[in-house]
Amino acid sequence: MSEWFSIAEIAAFRLPDLPPAEKSLDNLARTKWRHNSSLARQVPGKTKPVWQYHVSLLPPAARARLAIILFSTGEAGWQEARRRKNQLWARFERLSNVHRDICKERLKVLDRVEALAAQKGVTRTTAIAIATVDAGVQKSTYYEWRAMTEGLDREDWLAALAPSFSSDTIGIVVTVADCHPDAWDFLKSDYLRYEKPAFSACYRRMMEACAIKGWSPVPSERSLRRRLEAEVGKATLVVTREGAEKAKQLYPAQRRTRLDMHAMQAVNMDGHKLDLFVLLPGKTKPVRVYLIGIQDLYSGKILAWRLAEAETWDAARLVIGDMVEAYGIPESIDLDNGRAFASKKISGGAKTRYRNKINPDDPDGLLVTLGIKPRFVLPYSGQSKPIERAWGDFAENISKHPICSGAFTGKNPQAKPENYAKTAIPLADLKRLVAAQVAEHNARPGRRSETANGRSFDQTFAESMAAPSTIVRVPSQAQRFLWLLTAEAITAHKGSGEIHYQGNRYWNIALNQWAGKKITIRFDPDELHQPVKVYDLKNRFICEAECIDNVGHHSSEKAREHARGRKDFRKAAVALAEAEKNLTPMQLGDILDRGQKAFEAPEKIRPAVTRLITRHQALPAPVDAISEQHFEDSFSRALGMVQSGAVLEFPSGNTPTSVASGGQHEPKSSEYGSGKKKGGRNPAR
Repeated sequence: MSEWFSIAEIAAFRLPDLPPAEKSLDNLARTKWRHNSSLARQVPGKTKPVWQYHVSLLPPAARARLAIILFSTGEAGWQEARRRKNQLWARFERLSNVHRDICKERLKVLDRVEALAAQKGVTRTTAIAIATVDAGVQKSTYYEWRAMTEGLDREDWLAALAPSFSSDTIGIVVTVADCHPDAWDFLKSDYLRYEKPAFSACYRRMMEACAIKGWSPVPSERSLRRRLEAEVGKATLVVTREGAEKAKQLYPAQRRTRLDMHAMQAVNMDGHKLDLFVLLPGKTKPVRVYLIGIQDLYSGKILAWRLAEAETWDAARLVIGDMVEAYGIPESIDLDNGRAFASKKISGGAKTRYRNKINPDDPDGLLVTLGIKPRFVLPYSGQSKPIERAWGDFAENISKHPICSGAFTGKNPQAKPENYAKTAIPLADLKRLVAAQVAEHNARPGRRSETANGRSFDQTFAESMAAPSTIVRVPSQAQRFLWLLTAEAITAHKGSGEIHYQGNRYWNIALNQWAGKKITIRFDPDELHQPVKVYDLKNRFICEAECIDNVGHHSSEKAREHARGRKDFRKAAVALAEAEKNLTPMQLGDILDRGQKAFEAPEKIRPAVTRLITRHQALPAPVDAISEQHFEDSFSRALGMVQSGAVLEFPSGNTPTSVASGGQHEPKSSEYGSGKKKGGRNPAR
C-alpha cells in the first residue's frame, strides 16, 4: 500500500481536519510539510515535477480515515472511489438551484435519522419513522435515498442525493436508448444543414432509410431529439444551420479600454444611409442621403458631419476638413475599406492600404499629407468602429422624428410603414434636424462609458482637451487648401509646362521646370476658371497657375496682347539670364590668364634608333614671277581673242604656263589654236 500521496490525491479523499479545497491544502503543504526533506519529495509528472508527502504528515483523524479507505478498497479501489467522487460532484455542479434544494431536503431527512438513532432508547426503526413522518415522505423513499449514499463518505452524501431521471441508481451516466450508428449519422447529417429542416421531417426520412437499409434498433423521435441536444453542441448547431457569421456571437467580444488615450488622439469615420426620403434642390424625385461623420474615440463626441447624396471621397474630404478646422489634426483615424475612404485622394500613399492598384507616382492622399495614420478596420462592426453605435441612436432620433413623418422608409423592405413614401423632407429641414440631434447626442448626460463615467460626451471631450498632457496639432493656412480644394494628378505638357484640364489651360513660368513631369493640381471644382494651385507628388507647393483664356481667330487686339506678353517674357528671360551671369567673358579669361602657370616647352624626346630617308622625293620647280608689263600684254591678247570669238584653253596638268613653255612667258600659238582642251572639257560649256 502506498504511503506517499500528492496534493490532488489527498484532496480527493476529503479527509477530516484538512482543508477541503486543493489550493488551500497546497498552501498548507508549502508552509508546514515541504521543509521536511525526509517526508516530502518530488517525482516526475506529465509536464513538470510533482510534490508527494508521506502519510505521517497528516493529522491523526485524516490518517485513520485514509487507512480505512485504503484497507476497504485497496489501491485500485480507492482510485475508483476517487473517480466516482469526482463524477458525483461534477454532476452536482451542473444542477439548478431547484434540484440542489431537493438534495438539501433529502440530506436533512438522513441526518435527522442519524441524530435520533444516536440518542439513547431510540432504535433506528423508530428514528426512521419519526423522521419520515415529519418530512412527509414514505419509509421506502428513505431507504432509496440511503441506498444512493451507500459506500460513500459523509461529505459526499449531498452530491449523491441529486435527483436522477434515468434508470441508473447513481445518476452519474446519462442513459441513452440504443440507436443504429448509421441511422444516427443519417439523422445528424440531414438535420445539420443550412436549409434548417425540421427535426420531425428528418426523423421521417431516417425511418424511410432504415426500412431500405434494415437499420435497427431505432428509438423514438423524442429520445433522439434529447440525444441530439445532449451530444451536439450549440456552436455546431449555429454554424451548420445559421452560418459561421452568426456563430461569432457565441464567442465573447473583445473589450478595449480607452483610458490611456486623450481627446483628438484617434478618431473613427463612417457613413450611414438614412432611412428617409429627402427632397434635394433642383430635383423632383426624392432620394435617400448619407450621413457621414467623424467621432472622437476617447470621448465618443461627434466632431463633424455632412449630408451627401453618395458616399464619395469628396464628401469624406469635406468632413475631414471640418474636423481639422474646428478641433485640429488627430494622430490616427479608423476607416473601413470602402471606395470613399480607401480612395487614393484620401488615403493614397498609406503603407497599409490594399485597395486599387498602387503606382509609384500616385500622389499622397489627404490623410498622409496631413500626417494622419489611417487604420482600416472591419465594416459593420461596433467593436472596431464605435460610431456604428451612434448610428443606431440617430436611426431612432432622426429617421423617426415627428417632422419626418411620411418620409420614413423603414429599416428594410419588409418593415415599410403604412404611410410609406407619403412625403419627403426637404434637405434644408433635414440639415437643421441633424444639427440639433448631433448637439443633443453630444450633450446628453449620464453616459456609461469608462471615459465618460456619467458625464456627457461634450464634458468628457472638453476636460481632456484642457489637460496639459493633451497635445493636438493645428493646421496652417497652406494646409487648408488640402481639404478645401480638389486634387488631381496630371502631366504637364512638354515645352512650356502648361496644364490642360477640363478644356482649360493653366500656366506659370515656374512650370517650365516641370514640363513633361507628373504634378498635382488643387482647384475648386465649381470655379475652374480661377487659378489652380500646383504641387509636386509629395505635396510640396510649386506655384499658382493662371487660367489662359481662348481668343477669337480674328481678334487682333488679343493677338497684340499675346505678342506683347511673349516679348515681355523673352525680355524677362534674357534679363534673368544676364543677371545670373555675374562675370563677363573678358573677366573669365582674365581670371584664367592670371592663374595659368608659365608655359614651359617640353623637352624633345628622340628615338634610340634612327633611319635615313631613302626614297626619291621630286620637288616641283618653282614658279617664276612675271613682270607687270608681261601681265598687261598677256591680258590684252586674251581679251582680244575673247572679243573675236576664240576660246581660251587652260593649260593641262598642274604645270604653270611658264614652265610648260620652257620658261617663256609668252604662250605659243599652238596653245590657243583650238577651242578644245586635250583630254579635258570645254569650260565655256
